[in-house]
Amino acid sequence: MADEDEVSVTLTERASAKVAELLAEESERYPGRNLRLRIAVQPGGCSGLRYNLHFDERSLDGDTATDCDGVEVVVDKMSAPYLEGATIDFVDTLEKMGFTIDNPNAGGTCACGDSFH
Repeated sequence: MADEDEVSVTLTERASAKVAELLAEESERYPGRNLRLRIAVQPGGCSGLRYNLHFDERSLDGDTATDCDGVEVVVDKMSAPYLEGATIDFVDTLEKMGFTIDNPNAGGTCACGDSFH
């Protein structure tokens, strides 16, 4: 059973809108599933840790959840301390398209920006 305490991760309006759009597409493909955005920190990448964003319908012990403009964001108990205060944005420019994470807990990132420590 998930813990309904809120985690201090926020999505910008652009990120919330993009996640809602992607969730709608997934709901059309897989009707009846109660999908939410799960954000996790996992070992890997050149700096030691990397972010993992995916849609999930599971509720794990110790999960924390928050609502960001109608999008439910879930974080597992091991990732929560690494993500406290993080802001997720979505950029769509000529140079880059995708989600970015501004994380005050990251001591540094690798040159490619895909991992942190």
